[in-house]
Amino acid sequence: MTVWDRPEPPARPVPLDRERIVAAAIALADEGGLEAVSLRKVAARLNAGPMRLYGYISTKEELFDLMVDAVQAEILPEERPGDWREALRDLAHRTRRTVLRHEWLADLLGGRPSLGPNGLAVTEATLAALDGLADVDTALRAVEMVSAYSTGAIRREIANLRAGRATGLSERDRQRAAGPHVTRMLATGRYPALGRVVHDATHVDAEESFATGLDWVLDAVAARLHRT
Repeated sequence: MTVWDRPEPPARPVPLDRERIVAAAIALADEGGLEAVSLRKVAARLNAGPMRLYGYISTKEELFDLMVDAVQAEILPEERPGDWREALRDLAHRTRRTVLRHEWLADLLGGRPSLGPNGLAVTEATLAALDGLADVDTALRAVEMVSAYSTGAIRREIANLRAGRATGLSERDRQRAAGPHVTRMLATGRYPALGRVVHDATHVDAEESFATGLDWVLDAVAARLHRT
């Protein structure tokens, strides 16, 4: 039985329900990451005894499931774009923006089934974008490919943001600090392809990089849809 199937206990003197518990947990995670979330800390924020929470949530993993589902509501668009490509692009960008607001979500993306109502709605919206355009297996592989790209790119962006905060340096400054070492390594001649990237590649910000890569993935989906 999932946490969504299990009824909540009756109200007691201190008002408490899963929605309030999850909101408090999200606030803690937004402030300090997942390591800042525990049932004890959530209970303290709600001025409730820790044991009270176990009537609503059995484990911290269940709490994480509920937190993920709650913020997935931010991914859902108010209206579904008519074009499949625009629909998938919009969902990917909305996912990225949601993770940037809740960085802890990057640690849980793709790592657990989305069985809550919002998670299922996001999955439905994603699959519905390709409904009728290809057989179900082709549509599923396409959705998995777009999701794999989005998850990987978003996690890399969050990792770079965290590295910057840890060092106090921007990505450009970290690259500049590593410059002497990289220059010495390139001078050995063992890394010619990397050397061309270092000297000739155009620097773009994370949003532009994400958008470009996403368009290339959608181009591949379009080519497969055309063949089928």
